[in-house]
Amino acid sequence: MKSFINKYLPYIFSFTMLSACSVAKNVAVPTADLPQSYRNGISSTGDTNTIADIPWNTFFSDTSLQMLIDSAIRKNFDLQIALKNMEASSLLYRQVKWNYVPDLRLQLGAGSNRPSDNSLNGISATQFLNTTHIEDFTAAVGLSWEADIWGKIHQQKKSALAAYLQTAEARKAIQTNIVSSVARGFYNLIMVETQLAVAKRNLALNDSTYRMINFQFEAGQVTSLAVEQAQAQKLVAAQLIPQLEQNLALQENALSLLAGSLPEHIITNTKLETIIVSDQLSTGVPSAMLSRRPDVKISELALTMANSKVGITKANMYPALSITASGGINSFKSTNWFNIPASLFGQVAGNLLQPLLNKKQLRTQYEVAKVEREKTVLQFRQTVLFAVGEVSDALVKLEKLSAQHEIAACRTNILKQATANAGLLFESGMATYLEVITAQSNVLQSELDIAAIRRDQLIATVDLYRSLGGGWK
Repeated sequence: MKSFINKYLPYIFSFTMLSACSVAKNVAVPTADLPQSYRNGISSTGDTNTIADIPWNTFFSDTSLQMLIDSAIRKNFDLQIALKNMEASSLLYRQVKWNYVPDLRLQLGAGSNRPSDNSLNGISATQFLNTTHIEDFTAAVGLSWEADIWGKIHQQKKSALAAYLQTAEARKAIQTNIVSSVARGFYNLIMVETQLAVAKRNLALNDSTYRMINFQFEAGQVTSLAVEQAQAQKLVAAQLIPQLEQNLALQENALSLLAGSLPEHIITNTKLETIIVSDQLSTGVPSAMLSRRPDVKISELALTMANSKVGITKANMYPALSITASGGINSFKSTNWFNIPASLFGQVAGNLLQPLLNKKQLRTQYEVAKVEREKTVLQFRQTVLFAVGEVSDALVKLEKLSAQHEIAACRTNILKQATANAGLLFESGMATYLEVITAQSNVLQSELDIAAIRRDQLIATVDLYRSLGGGWK
């Protein structure tokens, strides 16, 4: 065995030195065709600062919202599953590192064979061993190792690492969506609370108008039609209250489940009109977004895995060098089993296997892997395109909703004044009951609309924060 090793060691060493070689050329991450600045955003000055760098518990300053987000991150089942995926992927990555190590096995065996008396083995056993049974006792250590000539194991390691990093980015993506979903639900909740307060306030106003018109009816100043229309307008505001209370309860249930709790009442200490929507939301440059968005990083890592698969499938078409060795003690008598050194044995062998004809399966696998890699490049470009689009959408929403809110606020103030004036004019007989009812109906709808616009502004801010890659820190 020693002479065998001395004879073939130079060849083994040469093949081993080739282990750093790779038969496949990796495709670099494609350069995304990105603009200098986002549409509807401030022209780029090279400043990479962005709100995405702000931790979520700083970006959202409301304590009630912070508590809900914190509970969701700790208790959300999707996030817990993502953590388990990370744990499993980490174990697989650590296991791949052992592919460089030879496979070592311990074998203990004992057997008895009773050959035919008319067989060659039977005759030999009877004549030379004076027995009809042939026994065999072995204790050996076996070793097998495949040289990573073409970098196949190296590519497997790269793929396993990329898979692990993908699970880490997936966890970030889930947390980002959780933070965004909780914030959106919270802002929708306080909008419904605001609209409910508006409905109750308008119900009280309509009730006052109904009583006043009813007094005038009893005095013979108006007809019963005026009373009926005032009562109908009062019922419009009254019907809105249970509808909003239903929406409020459903939103509380949704937020509770998202936060990992049973459905319950959620206490909010914030009024919709007191939340300030900043007009100085830094977006940075589009190229900097690529390093922050988890979905973009997942697509980038998918390309790494596709590259590795191409390398592995091509390496499968090249010669594979494997070395096997075994040694131990062997005897056909149990009494001589541990008679050392007489019972010692050893063997070593080297194999070079070159696939020749395999129904073209290896070539097909290689070509399919290259197609899959090209598809991954396209998916990466698509992900980047969608990411830029999401940021641009959020920016245009913020810009146009700000203008809508300004107009709606002005309209609401005018309608409130018109409602007050209509009441005074009606009491002095200078306005009809229809003008009063119309003014009250308009101010109700206007206040409901401005609450919805304010909610949409806040949600657009959340969408911008998420689309820039914020929420996972």
